[in-house]
Amino acid sequence: METVTIEVGNLLSALSALGVEKQLMTLPGVHKAEVNYVAGSATVVYDETVTNIKTIKARVHECGYHCAGERLPKHICVPEDPPAAAAAIAPAVPARHVHARENAGHVAPAGKAEAMAHEMGHGAGMDAHSMARGMRNRFWVALAFTIPVFVYSPMGGMFTPPAPPFGLPLNIWLFLLASIAVIYPVWPFVVAAWRALKNGVLNMAVLVVLSVGTGYLFSVGATFFFEGVQFYEAIAVLLVFILLGHWLEMRARAGASAAIRTLLDLAPPMATVIRGGREMELPTAEVLAGDMVMIRPGNKIPVDGEVTEGETQVDESMLTGESMPVGKKPGDTVIGATINKSGSFRYRATKVGADTALAQIVKLVQEAQNSKAPAQLLADRASQWLVLIALVIGIATFAVWFWWIGQPLLLALTLTITVFVIACPDALGLATPMAVMVGTGLGAMNGILFKNAAALEEATRLDIIIFDKTGTLTLGQPDVVDLAAAPDVSENAVLALAAAVEQSSEHPLAQAILKRAGKLAMPPATGFTNIDGMGAKGEVEGRTVLLGNRKLMQAEKVDMGGLVSRADEMQGAGRTVVHVAHGGKLVGLIAIADAPRPTSAVTVQKLRERGVQVAMLTGDNQATAERIAAGLGIDIVLADVLPGQKADKVKELQAQGKKVGMVGDGINDAPALTQADVGFAIGAGTDVAMESADVVLMKSDPFDVVGAIVLSRATLTKMHQNLWWAVAYNVVAFPVAAGVLYPFVISPEIAALAMSGSSALVAVNALLLKRSHLEGIRAHPAATRTIGDKAVVT
Repeated sequence: METVTIEVGNLLSALSALGVEKQLMTLPGVHKAEVNYVAGSATVVYDETVTNIKTIKARVHECGYHCAGERLPKHICVPEDPPAAAAAIAPAVPARHVHARENAGHVAPAGKAEAMAHEMGHGAGMDAHSMARGMRNRFWVALAFTIPVFVYSPMGGMFTPPAPPFGLPLNIWLFLLASIAVIYPVWPFVVAAWRALKNGVLNMAVLVVLSVGTGYLFSVGATFFFEGVQFYEAIAVLLVFILLGHWLEMRARAGASAAIRTLLDLAPPMATVIRGGREMELPTAEVLAGDMVMIRPGNKIPVDGEVTEGETQVDESMLTGESMPVGKKPGDTVIGATINKSGSFRYRATKVGADTALAQIVKLVQEAQNSKAPAQLLADRASQWLVLIALVIGIATFAVWFWWIGQPLLLALTLTITVFVIACPDALGLATPMAVMVGTGLGAMNGILFKNAAALEEATRLDIIIFDKTGTLTLGQPDVVDLAAAPDVSENAVLALAAAVEQSSEHPLAQAILKRAGKLAMPPATGFTNIDGMGAKGEVEGRTVLLGNRKLMQAEKVDMGGLVSRADEMQGAGRTVVHVAHGGKLVGLIAIADAPRPTSAVTVQKLRERGVQVAMLTGDNQATAERIAAGLGIDIVLADVLPGQKADKVKELQAQGKKVGMVGDGINDAPALTQADVGFAIGAGTDVAMESADVVLMKSDPFDVVGAIVLSRATLTKMHQNLWWAVAYNVVAFPVAAGVLYPFVISPEIAALAMSGSSALVAVNALLLKRSHLEGIRAHPAATRTIGDKAVVT
């Protein structure tokens, strides 16, 4: 199975996306299709032995929508998948120069594709910002011609209008003005309605065309063919309000997709590569695995790789959310799209194109944003039924008021149009996608990657979260955590003595001592000897220095002095104790342990404050595990657990009726991550494509689990607020529009304002998530832009 995310341009309505989904699912080999109206993209899971991307793209074109290919970061070139339009008109262009990316419609379409691209006033592949500008332009045209329509119409009634120009009859003059105010501005809705009907769905555009079209055609008939009232001014004002609402909604859509656009544009367009002994600038898409890349201060790193020469500090905040620069030296990994802050260095490209961390992150975020939360599936079905209900109620309203009650045609027709207009399926359709878009986008900017909307929703229901101890709650490497010295010796002297001997050792405990000693002045040491199972020894200042466990001290008959009880206390706390003896006398103790991460204790505290229990899972014995857990505030300890038993421990808790989250490194813990209701893979670094986890945390910081829980709860709250509003609005709106409260009735113009306002309100409410103060989530991480090959913080 293959998964691909492609662009679907010019979607005007949430239900338009369902039409595309319906048609894609008819293709042989397509197992799943999810179209996101807000993002303007589709994620398709298909059998590559049965169908391919070109066939999928062709079906999108057949539905009447623009498709420029895969939505990928700009540094990725996909030679085997040129945009359909490009392939049609430019067969002579070498395929390696065709980039399938977002907004790839810069290659001019031909024939039917060109007509389709312009029939809504949009260029091919327009993004949400461009579509918002197009809707804004139509709004201003409609408003400019609606004002004179309203002034000249009898219903305006504010003052006696001047005589129509050129001696035209008033009704002809109103017809001309109204035609300009209606036909051009309403055209996107006509096209969208036609596409929806062709794709087998009823959407909001169908209701707009019915309401505006009914009023306009009736007025035209009254102008030329029969005696009757005209309400050009009502239809024109109605359309102005509809366009205003859609303009605001599209602006909100553009805001919701800001995170994914930022990710798509992160990589620099050019890279400095050393080939044949000389430097050359190449498009990032042409960098190959194995190329040597030169990076200078301020440069963005183009692709992933391994440092071979030089040292520097790298700002990885745009991908991981980590605010502090990270030191890099030969042998360290660098991630594409991050920023070099200080020194120059060279590195070997190891992952390019679609294999880079940036490409994998974009893929994860797009798939998450296009996936549907369980509540959205119900809302989608309700939206389709809502349009049908609106049509039935509208027709019934006309029949009751005109034929049964016997009211004038004008009132019956006005109420019917009001019913058509006031129905708002888009509020239902937007309710969860907007919240999911904003929530997953905020998460991505903070290094928290939700793989799907279901995980976002499921994370809010967790009762208990299990943390694997090593590498998750702890640093996963030995560290000096305590020191003790004999009465006549300083702690620094003990550390310097031990470090002097350990300089020749590669043992992890020796490295921990050297790391803690740092730049302390060390006496010269000679004669380093490793003693298997006990420690090491050397000569300092002509006397023997012994480093090791108590067995070594006993074997060498070292005087332990008054440090025996202190050593027992350190060992009782689950620490490895290195005894330091000099000249046959114990001078100090160095306690080494897998130190807790700085944020581990506060993570546990914050989760418990939110009603989530915390458990620690480890292979340590029960006594040691309980001492470590107590220091972190954890009261549920799962000790003596072998790697193969981790998933069983998750099952045991689930059998008690608990919703279980599991936090691990995504490799050793893969079965447990898969078994858990929500699996969190922590410290993923460049390996962000772990299939076992539902949430990938880019930083090795357990506090991001708190951020993920808080963000998921805030997002779900927005989803519920939007759904309740959308349902309540439609429940109240239909009876009022149908005249149930007569003589209190509302006009089509007010109905249009209410309908458009309802959609805009849902969109804006989701965007307010960006302004919420959420613990563990930064709402506005520093943005960067590229000038040439320099990255500038803005």
